[in-house]
Amino acid sequence: MKTGRRTVAVATLAGALGLSVLNAPTAQAADTGITVSDIVINNGKPIVVGTSKVVEPPIRFNIALPSGYSTADPSRYDAYPFLYRGSIKTAADSGENFIQPGSYTCYEIDSKRARCEGDLYIDPHPSQEHVDSNSDVTTWKIGVSLKLWKADGGLKTGELETRSTTAQLKRAAKATTNASPEPVSKGKTITVTGKLTRANWSTKKYDAYSGRTVSLQFRAKGTDSYKTLKKATTSSTGGLKTTVTASVDGSFRWVYYGNSTTGVATGAADYVDVR
Repeated sequence: MKTGRRTVAVATLAGALGLSVLNAPTAQAADTGITVSDIVINNGKPIVVGTSKVVEPPIRFNIALPSGYSTADPSRYDAYPFLYRGSIKTAADSGENFIQPGSYTCYEIDSKRARCEGDLYIDPHPSQEHVDSNSDVTTWKIGVSLKLWKADGGLKTGELETRSTTAQLKRAAKATTNASPEPVSKGKTITVTGKLTRANWSTKKYDAYSGRTVSLQFRAKGTDSYKTLKKATTSSTGGLKTTVTASVDGSFRWVYYGNSTTGVATGAADYVDVR
């Protein structure tokens, strides 16, 4: 349950129209006196992105305001974290190598402090330039945009701050599973095939992921958990193939546990009736 009055809800217009000029961080360096703390991106986990689907990792952070400003008047201040690569000024000015919140809401703790939560907005579409190259698979820095506004709506001052914490972006992977024959006689051979592919952010396609160790798992009918039967290595085309002996009804699936550049992939289960 959330506590505290909602003090501001912000949509930063990070969709198909690209970076909003109104909400882009200012490259000015004057001290605002705003403090942003306790930043958590995606619950501390790597962010996995594919080739077309928008990804919105959760964020949360706290803000504290300087003298003369109050959480009761959210139109007078603006503060949020973002991800960037390279120079923070270049990223903020150009919108390249820059990922900002799609929206966030702040809840008043008292007249000077608020806790905020929302989501980053990562669109793989080339027009967004969020993840337009496989070189974007790396550790991204965390920055903070801070602004104070005048009573008439004009910008009073703004600054960009860097943080020592980081966030990891990874390429999504996909696995498929096919077990045959179906049905099969007990004691006969079941052949389990599949394929492992990985998102290519440059081409916006999924390419074969070769030389990867993938686990074949099985869940017997009437049970709740999968057990690993054996492991196989993907071919040059990402293909997987192995055999097992039919014993009981159940479901097979291939699972790839990921690595430093690639997320976890779990194939859809394929059920085999053993007679």
